[in-house]
Amino acid sequence: MDEVPGALGTSASLALRLGQSLFSVASLLFMCLDVAFYSYTSFCFLVTVMGLVISWSLTLAMVDAFSVFIKRPSRQPGIISVVVLGDWVLSFLSLAASCSTASAADLLIRSGSPFCDGNICSRYQLSAAMAFLSWFLSLASSLFNLWLLPNL
Repeated sequence: MDEVPGALGTSASLALRLGQSLFSVASLLFMCLDVAFYSYTSFCFLVTVMGLVISWSLTLAMVDAFSVFIKRPSRQPGIISVVVLGDWVLSFLSLAASCSTASAADLLIRSGSPFCDGNICSRYQLSAAMAFLSWFLSLASSLFNLWLLPNL
């Protein structure tokens, strides 16, 4: 069987998972620097989804690290199916969260809301950008694993 570069159990997959985790943590940090983020539902949604993405990505990063260490990737159709499904669900959720956060922050900036004193809303936009980058890596990982699935 051909090796798909970003499939589960490869070093490229480990890099994708660590990138997802890094961008998700950065998104959470930028969002949570201010305690007023809970005033808007889209900001709370982003925090919740990024928490899920961090736990999912770090768990699969540990699986990838173990597979790379023993040089034997797991190619069971059930496991790959769960990983593809989990990646698809979380990638759609993180895309929705990043888009809603970016639009809410942009709306607050353009309306001249007193909520956006200082750089608060620009930090929220930066948090949405980090969530979008996390989504991009999650989608790439899902597509690589989906490509592998028919060959099993």
